[in-house]
Amino acid sequence: MLTGLYEWFWKDEYWFPPGYSWADTEDSDGVIYPHPRDLLASIPIALVLMVVRFGFERAIAMPLSKALGVRDRLRVKAAPNPILESFFRTHNKDPKEAQLSHLASQCGLSVRQAQRWFRRRRNQERPLLSKKFCESCWRFLFYFSSFFGGFLVLYNETWLWEPKTCWDRYPFQPLQPAMYWWYLIELGFYLSLLLTLPFDVKRKDLKEQVIHHFVTIILIGFSYSANLLRIGTLVLLLHDIADIFMEACKMFNYAQRRLICDTLFIIFALVFIVSRLILFPTKILYTTYYDSMIKFQPFFGYYFFNALLMVLQVLHVFWSGLILRMIYKFVLAGRIQNDIRSDLEEQNTSDEQSEAPRQKNGRLQFSDKTDTYSLPRARSAQGAGPSKLANGHIPAT
Repeated sequence: MLTGLYEWFWKDEYWFPPGYSWADTEDSDGVIYPHPRDLLASIPIALVLMVVRFGFERAIAMPLSKALGVRDRLRVKAAPNPILESFFRTHNKDPKEAQLSHLASQCGLSVRQAQRWFRRRRNQERPLLSKKFCESCWRFLFYFSSFFGGFLVLYNETWLWEPKTCWDRYPFQPLQPAMYWWYLIELGFYLSLLLTLPFDVKRKDLKEQVIHHFVTIILIGFSYSANLLRIGTLVLLLHDIADIFMEACKMFNYAQRRLICDTLFIIFALVFIVSRLILFPTKILYTTYYDSMIKFQPFFGYYFFNALLMVLQVLHVFWSGLILRMIYKFVLAGRIQNDIRSDLEEQNTSDEQSEAPRQKNGRLQFSDKTDTYSLPRARSAQGAGPSKLANGHIPAT
């Protein structure tokens, strides 16, 4: 059964145009071609990149964040409470008023105290600015190195300037060592992003990120196996150049360097729109849909490859919508309001700011007067009448 499935998966007609087969890309006379088994090397590369990232974030990115003035806001931790903790983890992190009232009665707390507990507990789940800075710093380093390294590899190649030449003598296009390492490092990088996704900062577009990573990994794997490296390298370049400015913009946003952040955002928006909404469809999609069919008949790989590229284009349109919305806010407010594109995670609320401890005369003070879990003090109502608690209820007599 497994043998039959293996033979079905690697059928010549799935991977190559009619008239060509795997036998045409066998190494001979010193000429080396890509082979699917080469992709296994991306697994140890992904593990190495994870180790390098771990060391980089702690040895370089974290000190750099402190040097740029990135400061994590002090947070008040929620007091241990098994009932509320269980509800927080298994049901809802932001319960409704009726749920709060029921939970408060179970724990012997007031509704306001229960509400404060959930607010503090949610604040504990929010990622620290230093963590977000370190992630962006690592991705900036990779995208910067990958783009300029890849550009140097392709600078003298004709298909960089004329994408239609990607199909010259296809599939008889020998594998260059530099392209081999570039491709496998890119594949290892996206594999590492998937492996670390549970530990990284959660974004609002988490689903889109996962789809993007999976599509990218499949595209890299398929294009390498089918010897579509020329068009694949152009896709990698167009994606890396915009991501450089995106991650740099995030870093300076976390460091509260507004002028630099706003400047980088404008550059990023222009580069993203030009590379993803203009160059990608007119250069990449056009040559894969039309130029490739001048010399070859349609086959399964043609439809599969173009379908994946169209998924990327849909994601480009989705993220462009977020960027255009931020540009609109930028014009109205005069500065960046939120992180860009995939960094649109839940923003810190005023609750955290009001309850965060502040230093005064060398001592920590809390701006929330009702910080402790003791019952709120009664206050006298104006004029005659019974006194009321801080939450507006009349105390029992």
